[in-house]
Amino acid sequence: MGNTIVLLTPLLHGLVKLAGLTPQTIEIEPGTLMNIWVPKETVTKNDQNIPPTKPAVLLLHSFAMDGIFTWFLQVFALTREYAVYVPDFLFFGGSITDRNERSASFQAEFVAKGLGKLKVEKVTLVGLSYGGMVGFKMAKMYPKLVKSMVVSGTVVELTESISLESYKSLGLTRWSDLLMPKTVERLKMMFSIGFHKVPWLPDFIYRDLLETMFSNRKERNELLEALVVADEDATSYTSYPQEIHMVWGDDDKIFDLDLAMTMKTRLGDKTSLEWIKDAGHLVPLEQPFKYNKRLKCILESVTKDQ
Repeated sequence: MGNTIVLLTPLLHGLVKLAGLTPQTIEIEPGTLMNIWVPKETVTKNDQNIPPTKPAVLLLHSFAMDGIFTWFLQVFALTREYAVYVPDFLFFGGSITDRNERSASFQAEFVAKGLGKLKVEKVTLVGLSYGGMVGFKMAKMYPKLVKSMVVSGTVVELTESISLESYKSLGLTRWSDLLMPKTVERLKMMFSIGFHKVPWLPDFIYRDLLETMFSNRKERNELLEALVVADEDATSYTSYPQEIHMVWGDDDKIFDLDLAMTMKTRLGDKTSLEWIKDAGHLVPLEQPFKYNKRLKCILESVTKDQ
């Protein structure tokens, strides 16, 4: 029997295509390629891209998975009313570069350039965990592109003090201990921390996930090292012109509700915070129906004038 994840991936991609998205590979610059799922109606018969006619929603994935594996349950809920774009960050999915940069700012620049090539002028950005951190960089660097944000299980910047507090509470020495597991036991630990309640899976599924989810190990470890910033180098919370909506799991073991409440206060009056019961860090995956209901209400509010 082959790897179950390898076997299931074409089925998942087929369902996403039925929902109205199609994959594209875009050359951002020589040596840098983006894999991104885009609305079928924005691609002409000659493979040219045209601007979306519906409000654009950008889904930015977590560090543990690529774009579609993170967001497929949201894709099905959103494509009827929105033009949904789901990129893979560099060194995830099919996105690659020969450049040496590894910062969240570089990922933000990469995504923004890709959207420019797709003729997308403004988006509502939805980010989970690492995707939220890149999203905050995009919001600051490209305020005309990012009109509003919905973030979960994330921080504005991953500072040394936040990291040290997390290491202490989770029993880690570095983020790669959690996010780049090398054994089935470590992968189980990652899931137990990421979810409020881990669904039972047989060990062979964990082994198959371990084989398929963690490619480009050297580069991804470098991404994690570059993600942590010194406290004195952290940027200000108070300079975001966008509406920011925070949707949290009430049992987020990585960035808990107390941290989320502090973030909300520092981000100011244009920021809202709500949480979903019985959900952990990966709230869109663990409670998709509750999350999608809240997400759709937020999107309806922020895109009503588009």
